Amino acid sequence: MLKERYLKTSLSLLERVYAQNQSTIETLAPLIARSVAAGGVIHTFGSGHSEIIGREMVGRAGGLVCVSAILDTTGGFIENLPGYGRALAARYDRNHGLKEGEFIIVISNSGKNCSPIEVAEYAKEKGLTVIALTSMAMTREVATTHATGEKLYEVADYTLDNCGVMGDAVVDLPGREQAAGPTSTMAGALLINLLQMEVLDILIANDDPTPLLRSQNTEGAMEANIELARSYQGRLSKPL
Repeated sequence: MLKERYLKTSLSLLERVYAQNQSTIETLAPLIARSVAAGGVIHTFGSGHSEIIGREMVGRAGGLVCVSAILDTTGGFIENLPGYGRALAARYDRNHGLKEGEFIIVISNSGKNCSPIEVAEYAKEKGLTVIALTSMAMTREVATTHATGEKLYEVADYTLDNCGVMGDAVVDLPGREQAAGPTSTMAGALLINLLQMEVLDILIANDDPTPLLRSQNTEGAMEANIELARSYQGRLSKPL
């Protein structure tokens, strides 16, 4: 019974995610497409579990090659240590480059923790456009840990809403004061792939190249992927 409730709720939520974010995606896509066509990189950062969503875009068969992730090797363990997010972003910047005019997607379900907010701040100072991917329902209910009192969506230039509920879990357990069935990962993955699809639409309409990675399990794909990555040498977090 619980799995059926989770499926029904999740499918309804994903439809809402699509409808609610369509306008923002359509606004962002031409801007990102222009950057991609000019050789720009799309950067991602997610602290803790949110890193999964950022990694979904990186080195992904069927995805754009020009995506690179800022990775937190502590898995979010010290995401509320002041200055840590800024240090992560600065180290990544030295190694791979955060360049003016590029885009970064910063993912945090709650939008309250220091690291993602600091990464967003650092990127804005470098002249990047910041896209927050968060739960607006949750972030409005929680207190930020950042010294400025701001939350991620307040720092970002654009916000994508994963339409999740407070606490992320959507299925109440009968007879227990507990809930299960998180939705933030599936909703986040849908959002970033919807955004990529819209960017590809614009690239095609403008007769620009569509630098997509192929599955390395298909013939000739590894060689093709390596050739694609040559023009981004040193800029991608996942070497090809």
